[in-house]
Amino acid sequence: MPKLLDLDSQRRNAILNGALKEFSTQGYDNASTNVIAKEARISKALMFHYVSSKQELFLVVYDYFSNLLKKEYFELMNYDSKDIFDRLRQSYLLQINLSEKYPWILEFNKLSRTTNSNEVNEELENRSHIEYSCCYPKLFDEIDEAKFRKELDIEKCKQFIFWSNIGFTNEIIDDIRNSESQTLNYELVVEKLNGYFDELRKVFYTSILE
Repeated sequence: MPKLLDLDSQRRNAILNGALKEFSTQGYDNASTNVIAKEARISKALMFHYVSSKQELFLVVYDYFSNLLKKEYFELMNYDSKDIFDRLRQSYLLQINLSEKYPWILEFNKLSRTTNSNEVNEELENRSHIEYSCCYPKLFDEIDEAKFRKELDIEKCKQFIFWSNIGFTNEIIDDIRNSESQTLNYELVVEKLNGYFDELRKVFYTSILE
């Protein structure tokens, strides 16, 4: 196990968050270990005491957040409810919980981009086979389509809902990243979520009174 993961949680998370931010925004090739060390508020020499190289740091970050998402998002999602908006609300709350501690975790998928390093690409390819073999259920699978207005194209509705949720997710994440206190007003976010989904139900669902 890399020394980095044996650190106390505060220092470990500082390095992991700094590295995730730099790797996801700049890509592996252009990412700067100087910037990562500065973000983590430690010296570069000390950082390389915990990992042997930029490549090892990248793969440690990839594996750590991949496992974290699996345990604290994918495995916690409950697909028993067939109402798409109930599922999305649950998904949001899980993402918010993770993002408060790891502000860049929802950019994790960007770590899978092809790099100029054949070794890194091979490592990513090996990991992708393992991830895809899990076959996690999707948010829009087996939803209750009877709730939608009869005149609507269900597949197009799913796309509209998906697009709108990307925007709303980005808004929430930006609030978390830009907050000076680094503490999210959880009750306010839940209130916004409830109002947001109430309006979407009015747009896409058949009224109970109809």
